[in-house]
Amino acid sequence: MTGFQQLYYTSCEHGLSGSSGFQFNAVSEQVSAETRHRVESLAGYEPPRSLVESDAPEQLARCPVNLCHTPGRDGGDTTLCVRYAGRDSARRFGNYFAHALYTEGEFTPDSGGLLPIELWDSPVWAARVADTTEIPELTAPLSRGPLTPRSTQAFLRAHPHADQLPALLSAVFTALAEDGSVVVIDDTTDRIAHWFAAVSYLLPPPLARTLSFATYLLRPARSRLHLIGTVPEAHPVFGPDDEESYTVFDFSAGRFPEVVPTHHLIRLLTRIGVGSVRSVWSWTAEYTHGRERTPGDWHPPVAAATAAGGIDLTDADVRAVLDWLPGAAHLGPRRAAVAADIHHKHRDLDDDQLATLSAAAEAGGDTALHQELEGKLHQSRIRAYMTCVPGAPGPVPLTRPAERERATALWQRLLGEAANSRQRVRLLLWAVGAGLTPPPELLAAQSLELAHALLGTSGAGTGLREETGRLARVLPEFRAGLATAVHEVLSERGGQEQLFSQFPAMLLGEGDLGGRPRLLEHYWRAQAEREPARTVDLLFRILEVRDQSSPDAELLRGLWRQPSPAWTHREATEIARRLPVDGPVDEAVGEWFDRAVKQEVDGERALRDCLVLCDTLVAPGRYSRLRPVTRECVDVTLRLDAALREATEATELARAFRIPQIDAWSAPRALKRHRLLPVLLRLPADPARLRTEIGQFGFSLADGYLRAVQRAATTSGRVDEVLLSHVTGTIAVDTERAAPAQAHLEIVQTLRVHIAQHWRSEDLDRLARALRPYDTRLADRYQECAENRLGRVKKWGRKLTQRRPPDDPRPEAR
Repeated sequence: MTGFQQLYYTSCEHGLSGSSGFQFNAVSEQVSAETRHRVESLAGYEPPRSLVESDAPEQLARCPVNLCHTPGRDGGDTTLCVRYAGRDSARRFGNYFAHALYTEGEFTPDSGGLLPIELWDSPVWAARVADTTEIPELTAPLSRGPLTPRSTQAFLRAHPHADQLPALLSAVFTALAEDGSVVVIDDTTDRIAHWFAAVSYLLPPPLARTLSFATYLLRPARSRLHLIGTVPEAHPVFGPDDEESYTVFDFSAGRFPEVVPTHHLIRLLTRIGVGSVRSVWSWTAEYTHGRERTPGDWHPPVAAATAAGGIDLTDADVRAVLDWLPGAAHLGPRRAAVAADIHHKHRDLDDDQLATLSAAAEAGGDTALHQELEGKLHQSRIRAYMTCVPGAPGPVPLTRPAERERATALWQRLLGEAANSRQRVRLLLWAVGAGLTPPPELLAAQSLELAHALLGTSGAGTGLREETGRLARVLPEFRAGLATAVHEVLSERGGQEQLFSQFPAMLLGEGDLGGRPRLLEHYWRAQAEREPARTVDLLFRILEVRDQSSPDAELLRGLWRQPSPAWTHREATEIARRLPVDGPVDEAVGEWFDRAVKQEVDGERALRDCLVLCDTLVAPGRYSRLRPVTRECVDVTLRLDAALREATEATELARAFRIPQIDAWSAPRALKRHRLLPVLLRLPADPARLRTEIGQFGFSLADGYLRAVQRAATTSGRVDEVLLSHVTGTIAVDTERAAPAQAHLEIVQTLRVHIAQHWRSEDLDRLARALRPYDTRLADRYQECAENRLGRVKKWGRKLTQRRPPDDPRPEAR
């Protein structure tokens, strides 16, 4: 049983000091000197100035009463009731009587369950000195005063500033955490005590027992208690330095702090109300772990207890409980009960919150609730994924057979809710990702139905295309259904040859079409359009499926659609090599070879490919299949190519290219354009033929040839016999027989001048000898140039030999 030591402190004639004055009038036997010192420090009292000379009983009754309580930091609580007594025995004003109680424990249920503030106006308090210096201890329970939760609730309902209670409670929470002080000003200390009672009831009981307070102090700024009361007559003053340490609520004047942060716990407690909160605190004890300190610590267990008591929670309260549940292992089986309370009263939770409740139900051993929540969670997740809710999580594998069975049943129900093809695709993806086990016939039927719907889809968006592609990769039943749907469309409707080039038939592969030759052919045609480099190979795969040796015109046009229905040289070469040598060939093949041979040759690489094709086509068994005009083109092309490789003299080679087919066919033109001129310059020329036949080269060839000769003659340091033969025939051109163009005559004249001015004498001498059979005068002129140049060289040599060596001792000739 808890005991309370008593102490009387006042100004009297008889007490422990042995003389008159302020002293302990009487104390219990076990009171220590430390306790006396503590009580003496708390017992001081100053009445408001207007009440200092109170003497009559009615005047003294108007004086503020100070109920003061301090919990001991090292154990033991001290509570005092201090009243103004007016005059002392010497008839001097300023006396007061303090009755103090001290207990080694604290105000706990063992002490009767009362809070220190409930001793306000209790009959336990004495107001007169004792006749002896020793007074007995009191035992619990102590007599309560008139303050109760009901009376405090009635006080709040009548007070005009009751709406300040949340701010006041928040300020007290802060004061407890930061060792600050809250000052309450009201007209009477009885009203102040009611405010203190409201706060004490709403505080968590462990925190309420640590609250220090005084219902009246004349100078609040001199105290560091948590709650300090005073009356307007005291005219309390707080300096600028006190603003951070003291939060003032002046209920008398209606002046309050501008902003006091209010935690959701405060809102919950004040919504519960002082009249009902004690029951909630008794429930809350079953949800706490004993280490709660801050409002954030207390909020979840209070909210959980409140929910269990049938009181509605706000969204903020629910979030607090859900954030707290995963770590609330101390609840044990009660964890599932909390999850049930939240689930049954809050049906609009999101998936994350449902997952938290499900885990709590499982941890608490409530299998039925866990399964119910898992079902709801699966349904929510599947529906969100199916309807493309942004951020919706994808499926995760279900490892437990029972879970898979329940999820499969749910999945089957949701099939009826799918509003479009994309939702059905996503449902099938969910089934695969979650490892569901729907009946095979249902899966096959759904896949076929979806495939039919998708084949009629036009303008499918990126999301549907990507997801359908993923479904085709992971679900064989869908690919089989898609192949069946494509086959049915091709069988029922004509003009669908390009179906495999459209979404989603392009998702099928060869393995999906085995045993369906018609589908394979259409598939390969579509593949040829997407991958032109494979067209020849795909042609022969189609021929193999058809059991044919040669393609017809329709097949060729179907495979080579873009950019024009024709083979490249390389494709024609490969086809020529792969076609059977002795079997029948459709006449369309000859037409396509003709177009391939005669197509435009652009560049040296294309020319090489064309020559390879021509060489391939002249092989036995192939040549006979060509059209006559194609054979002629191939023959001319190969003959000119052979002339380029086998000619020994330039003009003879040039004469070989003077045939009408040069202008008619691309390959001969390409040989002339790309190869003739370089070969001409590498071969020696017969000047006699060259000077008379150059005009027959044609303007383009003659122009290129003359400029090439000019370039070689003006840039080459060494004049070999091949170059000399070309220069000789060029500058000795027979203007009457060859009749060159004026531009070419200017090139010839420029070349003649350059040679005369820049060639070495020995090269001029060789040129003169070569020219003499064709143009004696021109030969004489170059001979003269050679001699003049040689003469200058000789004269320069004689000058060099006549110069005196630097070490010659003879005097310099004047």
